[in-house]
Amino acid sequence: MDLGILATGGYIPRSRLQRAEIARAHAWFNPGLKGLAKGERAVANWDEDSVTMAVEAARDCLTDMDRDAFAGVWMASTSFPFQDRQNAGIVADALHLKRGLMTLDLASSQRAGTSGLSVALQTAAGSDGAILLTASEKRPTKAAGPLEMTTGDGAAAVLVGRGNVIARFLGGHTEAVDFVDHFRGEEGSYDYNWEERWVRDEGYMKIVPDAVNAVLAKAGVGAKDVDHFCFPAAARRVAGMLARKIGLPETSVADNLQAVCGETGAAHPVVMLAHAIERAQPGEKILITGFGQGCDALVFEATGALADRPAGTGVTGHLERRREDSNYNRFLALNNLMTMEQGIRAEVDKQTGLSTHYRNKDMAQAMIGGECTSCGTLQFPKSNICVNPNCGAVGTQEDHPFADKVARLNSFTADRLTFTPDPPAYYGMVQFEEGGRLMCDFADIDPDAELAVGMPMRMMFRVKDYDRKRGFRRYFWKATPVGSQKAKKG
Repeated sequence: MDLGILATGGYIPRSRLQRAEIARAHAWFNPGLKGLAKGERAVANWDEDSVTMAVEAARDCLTDMDRDAFAGVWMASTSFPFQDRQNAGIVADALHLKRGLMTLDLASSQRAGTSGLSVALQTAAGSDGAILLTASEKRPTKAAGPLEMTTGDGAAAVLVGRGNVIARFLGGHTEAVDFVDHFRGEEGSYDYNWEERWVRDEGYMKIVPDAVNAVLAKAGVGAKDVDHFCFPAAARRVAGMLARKIGLPETSVADNLQAVCGETGAAHPVVMLAHAIERAQPGEKILITGFGQGCDALVFEATGALADRPAGTGVTGHLERRREDSNYNRFLALNNLMTMEQGIRAEVDKQTGLSTHYRNKDMAQAMIGGECTSCGTLQFPKSNICVNPNCGAVGTQEDHPFADKVARLNSFTADRLTFTPDPPAYYGMVQFEEGGRLMCDFADIDPDAELAVGMPMRMMFRVKDYDRKRGFRRYFWKATPVGSQKAKKG
């Protein structure tokens, strides 16, 4: 059986901050920002982080797939919410996967995504199960800097293993070079970047060709045979310069999504790979690179199985699922780049009892409810007594997952008295189509949204609240409208 990619998925947050608004705010101090003012960057909401985005990308990847055959769940990022708690374990928990698998975090480099992909392929080659790799990034950036303009938030996921692959793995190669184009120290909150031209001339133009030429030789693929060249750097024209130097066709240079998303850090090579596979035709060769203290290069060949893959949203669909945002002050506030008076309602202690958290994690993180084995009634949360008034059986509840079920809006309210970082707080009751009800918060509600009783809702894994005093965050599921809402600028 072939080794390669069995499925891909993506997730790009809905909000797209217009770069012109950033430049307008800071051009008085840094006029050079005007040169980067075109397009938009994807912005995660206040209740999103690299873990929640990884979960959504993984759900997109695993559409209509059996989740019991995996050997591992890995997550690559340089913006993990936890330094000492396995973030991939939270992802696996939210996906309601079996406990007998390997979970692994990969960090500390912008090529963590491609390095994770390389190792996942090596592991899957000798394993009975597939490896799910997620790559996700929500990097903090200083206000008025170029990175604020060029970066974006997002995630992608790939399932690798043996079987009916949609992209056959042809070869990989890594050049390990301690070339420090940027760094973030132990106590640092933001990346420190060096001069762009030096990074281009001494880094990209010298290290990347060595890795690419080596992998093409290993794979037995000629440079002219490459159809998609995925180079994730935000720097202009560098991918084209590399293509000319290596001998790749000019038409092979893939869109780096800078105009519509921004560079999603360690996740970006995987985002670009997923985007390329969504557009590829059988037989086309895809070359993906990851740069960061060296370079990873991997080559894949799209197969005829592309026609049979489940119809997930993908990177393409999430790019289309957008809401234009021109409120730069909101971006600053939600990313803690400005100090705001939040009022006394924001001062409630958010301490989480870890014993309580563990006892309820199936309900809270995996969204497991109950099904009565006596009458078949579904309910959330699970309890010892069936809620069906015509049944009321005791001790008949079995675990039943709710996260992927479609719900309908039963009631809703917009509350400006309850504290939320992004007022108003939307919440209400949703009714699951197969049974079960839930009072929950809503996510990604457009300003002046036209909510209506009966509209379809989808559950999304989000941050419930932050305990900033202790550095802990709790996760839960929130409901968001399916499809488009009333389109307005934020």
